[in-house]
Amino acid sequence: MSVPTCGHTEIYLLPGGEPYPVTRHPDPRATVVRPGVRLGIDVGSVRIGVARSDPAGVLASPLGTVQRGAGDLAELARISSETESVEVIVGLAVGLRGAEGTAAADGRAFAAALAERLAPVPVRLVDERFTTVLAHAALRAGGLDTRARRNVVDKAAAAVVLQSALDTERATGEPAGQLVATGGPAI
Repeated sequence: MSVPTCGHTEIYLLPGGEPYPVTRHPDPRATVVRPGVRLGIDVGSVRIGVARSDPAGVLASPLGTVQRGAGDLAELARISSETESVEVIVGLAVGLRGAEGTAAADGRAFAAALAERLAPVPVRLVDERFTTVLAHAALRAGGLDTRARRNVVDKAAAAVVLQSALDTERATGEPAGQLVATGGPAI
């Protein structure tokens, strides 16, 4: 089963309800994405969803969740190192009209702390409007109830954020989003 999302990304549900975003590229002239594994991060108040791309930067897949709080940056640093990620994409909670509120400020602060922790691996912020809504809709359409969705929605949302960034880079030839500055040397 699939549920259409923004653009041409669809979220398929594997047996057991595991979300699996797939992007279709009808234009054979699509730009190639820089090689390397990327992580996608969906920062929530309780959990942080984590997704990863394949080494070619074509497909984002849900990876897991990290509890928000003490040790979360260390765990994300461990995952980044383990996956040999070349970049981390953090979703930025922007309002429908593009305004940034409390959630966006929290996301920016989290991304800045993560960028300091991961340097020299670049961290980028990308607009995450509708990602959690899309992930919930896909999981609901797959027959998962509210309780079952709670366990996978964060990593599904992270996969949607990451897939969107990969698709944007493929379409424009430029990395998606805004680079998060660190106090260290410029990269």
